[in-house]
Amino acid sequence: MTNTKAAPKIPQAPLADGQVWQMAELNLQVGMVGKLLVHYKLAKPNAVRIPNLVGSIATIQKFLKKNKAVLLPPVPVAPVVVKKKTPAKKAPVAKKPVVAAKKAVVAKKK
Repeated sequence: MTNTKAAPKIPQAPLADGQVWQMAELNLQVGMVGKLLVHYKLAKPNAVRIPNLVGSIATIQKFLKKNKAVLLPPVPVAPVVVKKKTPAKKAPVAKKPVVAAKKAVVAKKK
């Protein structure tokens, strides 16, 4: 009997927020990881409407391992620049001529 070495197992990365796992025809995007549950989206790469799903961490890890999922590198996100709003200037209001009103007041006094 000969001793053979088993192939070294590559440890799978733990689930973390924002990860994208790629499989043959699907992508799994991890939304939020809690103590026991994971919020994720599972859909084709160019899907428009993707439902949010919830599953246990163990179930998701088994699913990823079964489907030979590959963790995609994180996509750098450009920082959002927030511009400060300046107070809006009020448009000048057209004033009614006061002359007619003054004449009416003067006429009542007489």
